[in-house]
Amino acid sequence: MKRFSKFLMLGISLALIAVLAIPAFAQGGEGDPIVTSNIGDDPSTFNPILGSDTTSSSIYGRMYPSIVAADPVTLEPAPNVAGGLATGWEYDETGTVLTVTLREDAFWGDGTQITSADYLWAVNAVQSGVTSSPRTSVFYELADGTNVGGTIHEVTALDDFTVQIRLGNVETDDNGEVIVDADGNAVLIPNCDAINDINDVTPVPAHIYSAAFGDDYGSMDSDPYFVPESDGGIATFGAWTDPFIEFGVQVSLLADQNYPDTQLGYVAPAEWILQGVEDTTVEFERFLAGDFTTITVSADRQNGVRGDERFQFIEYPSNGYTYMGYNLADPSNPQAGRDENGELIDQGIHPIFGDVKVRQAIAYAVNVRDIIGTQPDGDNPATGILEGNGYPQATNNHPGLSSVDPGVEPYPYEPETAVALLEEAGWVDADGDGVRECQGCLYAETVDASYEGSPMEFELLTNAGNNLRERTGETIRAQLAEVGITVNFQTIEFGTLVDELLGQEFDALIIGWQMAIPFNAGSSANSFFGIGNDRPGAGFNYVSYQNEEMQALINQGDTLAAAEDGSYGACDTEVRNEIYAEVLRTLWEDQPYLWLYAANTMVATQGNVENFDPLPYNSTWNEDAWTISGS
Repeated sequence: MKRFSKFLMLGISLALIAVLAIPAFAQGGEGDPIVTSNIGDDPSTFNPILGSDTTSSSIYGRMYPSIVAADPVTLEPAPNVAGGLATGWEYDETGTVLTVTLREDAFWGDGTQITSADYLWAVNAVQSGVTSSPRTSVFYELADGTNVGGTIHEVTALDDFTVQIRLGNVETDDNGEVIVDADGNAVLIPNCDAINDINDVTPVPAHIYSAAFGDDYGSMDSDPYFVPESDGGIATFGAWTDPFIEFGVQVSLLADQNYPDTQLGYVAPAEWILQGVEDTTVEFERFLAGDFTTITVSADRQNGVRGDERFQFIEYPSNGYTYMGYNLADPSNPQAGRDENGELIDQGIHPIFGDVKVRQAIAYAVNVRDIIGTQPDGDNPATGILEGNGYPQATNNHPGLSSVDPGVEPYPYEPETAVALLEEAGWVDADGDGVRECQGCLYAETVDASYEGSPMEFELLTNAGNNLRERTGETIRAQLAEVGITVNFQTIEFGTLVDELLGQEFDALIIGWQMAIPFNAGSSANSFFGIGNDRPGAGFNYVSYQNEEMQALINQGDTLAAAEDGSYGACDTEVRNEIYAEVLRTLWEDQPYLWLYAANTMVATQGNVENFDPLPYNSTWNEDAWTISGS
């Protein structure tokens, strides 16, 4: 079908909408398109094996299935869920072999039946370790024998619709050596949440991917916008298909009427369009003008939407947080956290952030509560960058869904405490010029004596166009200057920022995480701070945080066995939460990030969007049923 291209200039958009209107209730993908916004760069890929950024996942997440999908309300893994392949699963008596049964009524868009081979091809591609995929961390070993430390050990296709996965944590002896069985396989301990790891690998149409790339998996990186297509059509599985990118402008997807899991029996909108906008101010103005069907309203704009009858919206604590991440290792020599045998690699230390006292001092020197501010109250206007629409974040915990209480609060704003810690760490302003210099700092004492006398100065990066992060960065720059730290703050394109992040050659940057759902404090901490996930060019532990004691705590919680005295059972939630609380307290103390805030999430649509039925953390679950009336 002909694509609907919506290029509307602010000020004339409402008139154009009236001219371009399509009958709102036409069936079969002929309804008005959903148009939403993208602040930042174009998606880096359409390939779910390679993707690591939010923009890309918003595209391929609409075109590919999950092996095990989550219930839209409970957000827990469930069989027979729309968009998922699993009709059921069961563990063997050891709790380390998971057998997943796949549905037989799922077909790629070209008519080819989806089978276990599609999942297995993606597994082999990720486990190869030769792509830029950040999802290698779910495997215990990569194809070349490199020990990564994940829970997945072996994936086998028993038949076209049965996948068997050997997964869990390895059992070790008193010397830390892995115990093996008679067949030479590592003896495994059940992992309470390992089922969630199998979803890190997305099934792809093996008959097309294999023809295009064979076993040269690394060649996918040179073709990031690959779309699987055969004579029968485009081989995707979702409400949307046929991605078309106009670089710097938009990405559009067409309705896929072959998708069997729709809410109405068909996909109502003709198209889903993601349009680029330069910043949140322009985004909001265009939403007010009617250019966008739906947006996530930035925190500093939410007070104006409440009570405005032109819009529908839902609010909840964000599914993630904003933070300033430090490079803890030597930025001139990025290295993986472990070698091929699983042993720690000495990564050196960052000249400034390698000292935990400095990181703690910065936490005391930045006034996060003032950044968040307050909502308007009567005649009192809103204050702060977020205008009160956010929550201070203390550690790597989910703002709204976590059952773990680590019992810590965000560091208070105490500049005097920050100054004391900096001086204790050997950073003093001896010449009175307002900038501290190294005089006995950790780096000069333990790494390079010539660093003595160097100014306390670092580069801070964030993505251009995100007004909240830009203003937060300026505030951090100003507040750290008050305690003698010079911050060279810069905004760069989002894609460039991701490259800097993964390359591990930066000093510090402001960015945000979206948390995995269902949320597990242990697996989340391992994803972002696990030593095996520190891999330059791919890993999410790009700050190079190394803490084997914390890693052991995560493993303990993940593999909790029943108490010998019968006081609790295997995977007891309360006991595991106590263990994970200690993990989160460790992160709070070590401060590999300066945790900033979790913004309040407000997803808003135009008032004429019918069937808008949002759920917390799942506001677009039924977007294939949205219709737009009165256009």
